[in-house]
Amino acid sequence: MWSVARRPRWILALILSLAIAAGFAALGQWQLGRAVQTATVVTYPTETVAPLSSVATPQKEVTDRAAGQMVSVTGTRVAGDTYVVSDRVNFGVTGYWVIGHVVAQNGASVAVALGWASTKAKADAAANILKSGAPTATIIGRYQPTEPPDQQDFEHGVRSVVSIPALINEWKTVPTAAYGGYIVLQDAPAGLAKIQAPKPQNGVTLDWLNVFYAIEWVVFAGFAIYLWYRLVKDAWERELEISADAEAAKVH
Repeated sequence: MWSVARRPRWILALILSLAIAAGFAALGQWQLGRAVQTATVVTYPTETVAPLSSVATPQKEVTDRAAGQMVSVTGTRVAGDTYVVSDRVNFGVTGYWVIGHVVAQNGASVAVALGWASTKAKADAAANILKSGAPTATIIGRYQPTEPPDQQDFEHGVRSVVSIPALINEWKTVPTAAYGGYIVLQDAPAGLAKIQAPKPQNGVTLDWLNVFYAIEWVVFAGFAIYLWYRLVKDAWERELEISADAEAAKVH
């Protein structure tokens, strides 16, 4: 087959195929460049405190818009619904969070990460004090999405994630509705340290239509080379058939 491919006709066809493939590759690179150039940075005013009800809805998952948003909510911290969560890193140090349960004025419940402690004893002591609840007040903090419950070994008494579904099952006061995320309190109560809750990083959204076009041009470039190979192979196979027919004719 390669003896056929080395003929001038097919060498010229190969040069043409390579030129076409190079053109397609250049178009693909241009489309990819366009996708990057037109990429938009998604920014939200996360540091402007907004009412929780304006960015989140009870019984709904946390949206990209709501995740990391500084929010405020007026409600009452429920007595008895205070829990300690382990393995929480705060400014590079592993310790414990104390989690509370707040019922907002609209009747919906929301979990609140109240503060951090360096040891289990300190966290338990603070949780014991805070379990008496608190009167109605406005709290401010950063709204975060729930964490997967399967990342902890709860069956062996290890609570290491803030899972809203798991907390709802344990709250002594059954909520009529609950927010899908939790709030990291801006100012920790006495006996606990403030939890590190950094501003979320802005995400970049690519123009995926241009990315798909770039992939198509790469496929076309590969097809141009394959078409040359297929034509050469067909020509070679035709010559083999003609030669075989000629040999058969001589025999007869």
